[in-house]
Amino acid sequence: MRRSLAFLFGALLAGVLVAPAVAADSAGSEGADGFTIKDPRITESSGLVASRAHPGVYWTHNDSDDGAFLYAVDSKTGETVATITMTGVGRPRDVEAISMGPNGHLYVGDIGDNLGGTWDHVWIYELPEPKQLKNQTVRATQYDVKYADGARDAEALMVHPKTGRVYIVSKNEDGGGLYEGPAKLAPSGTNTFKRIGAIDLWVTDGAFSPDGKQLAVRGYFGGLAYDWKGGKVKKEGRLSVPLQGQGESMAYTPDGSTLLYGSEGSDSSVEPGNAPGGGGGDGKSPSGEGGSADGTGGDGDGMNADIKMGAVALAVALAVIYGLKRLLRRD
Repeated sequence: MRRSLAFLFGALLAGVLVAPAVAADSAGSEGADGFTIKDPRITESSGLVASRAHPGVYWTHNDSDDGAFLYAVDSKTGETVATITMTGVGRPRDVEAISMGPNGHLYVGDIGDNLGGTWDHVWIYELPEPKQLKNQTVRATQYDVKYADGARDAEALMVHPKTGRVYIVSKNEDGGGLYEGPAKLAPSGTNTFKRIGAIDLWVTDGAFSPDGKQLAVRGYFGGLAYDWKGGKVKKEGRLSVPLQGQGESMAYTPDGSTLLYGSEGSDSSVEPGNAPGGGGGDGKSPSGEGGSADGTGGDGDGMNADIKMGAVALAVALAVIYGLKRLLRRD
């Protein structure tokens, strides 16, 4: 994926500031306490989704051209309990997202574009979630995907848990577009995704709540919650996203009470945060009456809090840079 000045600053800030995630009630919610991915093969975890068939297990994958592999990670131990090799697909190019459909199938988004949105098509792979957790090959269906308004870079793919319709959010520093796929993906021909809305964030992943009433999206430095009304999105509040070295993934726990946030890197941590509505099942805004998802009392207040936190973080970063320069001059 492309690195920018903003991202490099984020990586620096992550090294000098540790922002604790907002812990959620873990009762009846597998993985709600977070976990660390221990598999040395998983160094660029870019997507995350809870298993439907195996409680406490989360599926992830590396990005870029790692290969057609999916990893089942036990949230209690952080260990990989199964590796899936997808067959029936070409060589993956830039796998960035994974989601679960209402049919119990995994949907894998080979939708990244390291060339900044120049590939004329991308791919989605669909495969049934294995009933047994063991190393195995599983045949997947490959779908050819294009955007109605031209090529896009994207890292967020979400399957609606009720309708099974697939959505993609494009990745752009100035905000992304929400794209809707056909009612049913076709394995032959081209599946055209049409823009149906705007997302006010530089998005690296997204997820629907288990009841399908809310859409959550994250970026490197924050997140947003949207009320979902058949594809018409309404921004409801900001999410408390932990500060991570390279925040790439997010997923709801199966009961909708917690959002999990993942990052790239070796021994990367998956950290918990409060989910919109405190459970995602009541259709309310992330903070109830007029508040924000991070509990700051409203979208404007949340923005002010972000600005204050950003100012402090920038000051610390500049101090570190200044100190390093002084040390280098002494040498």
